[in-house]
Amino acid sequence: MGSGMEIERKFLVHKDIDFKQRAISSSRIRQGYIRAEGATVRIRLRGEKGYLTIKGPSSNGGMSRYEFEKEISFEEATQLMRLCGPGQIDKTRYLVPVGEHVFEVDEFHGDNEGLLMAEVELHDELEDYEHPDFLGMEVTGDRRFYNSHLLKYPFVIWRATLPEEYR
Repeated sequence: MGSGMEIERKFLVHKDIDFKQRAISSSRIRQGYIRAEGATVRIRLRGEKGYLTIKGPSSNGGMSRYEFEKEISFEEATQLMRLCGPGQIDKTRYLVPVGEHVFEVDEFHGDNEGLLMAEVELHDELEDYEHPDFLGMEVTGDRRFYNSHLLKYPFVIWRATLPEEYR
């Protein structure tokens, strides 16, 4: 947590491979977004904690962008959620260690039910990492898979555009 460049790659997850048995933890996440020009402002409730995150525009095909994140009290986050636009992202996040990295695998609920996505954070854009068997098609930089986009255009609307193995 803090600020700096965020470098990550995103993938769809194969539905027929059980990643949950490898997870070291899981937590329910609810998040909303505050309108901002040129940045993404997210309020997140994760367990009993709250977070304020501000992300700048993406570069290098969506792999890198500036991110500021600060833990705030649960009460502050709850109050800020009231300033968010309509709707929320609701998901369960699983932390799955693979080699020297920890993949964050999100299982979405509500209008995004059925969507499974994994992210891996990297130190630099060329860093090597192990590719676990549950990783599917890479979607880094594909706006359809940004949480802020999923709020306006949920998976339920366009899921049929994906190959069967990811629906």
